[in-house]
Amino acid sequence: MTLRVAPVTGAGLAEVIPALARLRIAVFRDFPYLYDGDPAYEADYLADFARAGGAVIVVARDDEEIVGAATAAPLGAQDAAWQQPLAAAGFDIARTFYFGESVLLASHRGRGIGHAFFDHREAQARAQGASNAAFCSVIRDGDDPARPADYRPLDAFWRARGYAPLAGVAARFDWKCIGEESERSHTLQYWTHTL
Repeated sequence: MTLRVAPVTGAGLAEVIPALARLRIAVFRDFPYLYDGDPAYEADYLADFARAGGAVIVVARDDEEIVGAATAAPLGAQDAAWQQPLAAAGFDIARTFYFGESVLLASHRGRGIGHAFFDHREAQARAQGASNAAFCSVIRDGDDPARPADYRPLDAFWRARGYAPLAGVAARFDWKCIGEESERSHTLQYWTHTL
C-alpha cells in the first residue's frame, strides 16, 4: 500500500471529479451529513467548482485508487449563498478562500491525510493571495438519534490547525437526508483561520 497526497489544479481537475463525486456520496451518507446523494447534482456542483480560477482538489491515493479528496477555491467564485454570511461578518471576499468538502474513506483515517489536505489547501490559498480561509461544518443536536455512539467530532482537530468557529455566522442549505422523502434545511457553522 502506497499512500500519496497531492494537489490537482487546472485541466487536471476534470479527471478527478468523478472520483470526488463518488466519495462525496459515500462519505456524506454518514453522520453528521446523512446526505442521500444525488449523482446528477454532484456532476453539476463539481463541474461548477472545476471552472473556478485558482481551485484545487487535494487527492489522496492508495496506489492508484482515489480514497480521499479535499477542495478549495476562492470564495468569490462560490455561490452568493456561501459568500453572504462572511461578507456580512466583514470578511474581504476577494481575499478569502473557501475550503469545501474534505472526504476520506474510514479505512484511511488516522494516517495524517487530514493534515495534508489542510496543508495543501492553505498553500494554494496563499499562492492565490488569500489572507483568510473558511469552511463550514454541519450543526446537529448533541442528542440527535442518528448520532453513532462512537462519533467523534472534528472540532479539536480544526482548532489545533488554528481554525475557530465564527460566533453567530452560519449558512443554511437544503439537502435530502437518508430515509427522508424530501429535502430540508440544514444549518452550517462557519470556521475561519487567518493565513
